Amino acid sequence: MTELSGETLETRVRKALDRPVVVEVRAFAERLAHATPGTAAVLFYGSNLRTGSLDGVLDFYVLTDGPQVEKIWPRVSYHEWEREGVTLRAKVATMALETFRAAAAGELVDTTIWARFVQPSGLAWQRNAAAADRVAQAVSGAARTASRLAVALGPERGTPEDYWRALFRATYAAEFRVEKAGREDSILSVNREHFDGLLPLALTADGITFIREADGTIRPQVPSAARQKTLGWWAHRRRLGKPYNVLRLLKASTTFEGAARYAAWKIERHTGIPVRLTPWRERHPVLAAPGVLWQVWRAKKARERLA
Repeated sequence: MTELSGETLETRVRKALDRPVVVEVRAFAERLAHATPGTAAVLFYGSNLRTGSLDGVLDFYVLTDGPQVEKIWPRVSYHEWEREGVTLRAKVATMALETFRAAAAGELVDTTIWARFVQPSGLAWQRNAAAADRVAQAVSGAARTASRLAVALGPERGTPEDYWRALFRATYAAEFRVEKAGREDSILSVNREHFDGLLPLALTADGITFIREADGTIRPQVPSAARQKTLGWWAHRRRLGKPYNVLRLLKASTTFEGAARYAAWKIERHTGIPVRLTPWRERHPVLAAPGVLWQVWRAKKARERLA
């Protein structure tokens, strides 16, 4: 575990957010910002951030000024952009920056924001330095929230990785999605540099003291009452996690902008069978889904007979 002398959580987060982002991603982020009134900043995250690849779907969060419009957030949309002969695809979540900050700080029942943004992200576009500062403070809040729960869930003494594993194992179990066993290990292994030294900085920023052992383990000094308070906070969010995620999925099924184009791209990518988009399918992706899947199934059977 390495830590730079004098480094704080805030300086660590600001450095991480300023990580290099490929020019195509920055251009896409600027395009999204200009298309959304009141955009303060655009965050880029996911595996493409780490690899620099433009393949697949790029993941963005567009953070806006003003109050949150949707009660169930974020608003999700799919975008395609032809840039210099290359088709770029993006899944975009849009929400108010203040709601993002509150969720990252653990003030809301949501678990997805702080669990997602304790992981790597990059600031792909910002309106000005003040907006960048607000995003950095919010992402710092995500790290503090995540670390506070990590040491409450983890062992009395362990490596930082032990605590992060406990955190991600618990948050995945609370959400309405299926992850492969050991998903938490893959997160830590591919983002080793990002997590190296992050936990002590986040604990210090949150006012949680710890003893550093000679073997690299730490022993958080969390009073029993404080630990029980954090576990009670988590129990409430864990109970609401799956129902809340179901509501988001139901909302997305009817409000996901560009859902038909996104589904058509995914189907062709995974099956090799192109899906013809009609105006009706664009307007009614949910109603069109059974017919599309039936056509894809028939096309696959026909291809298998000719093979």
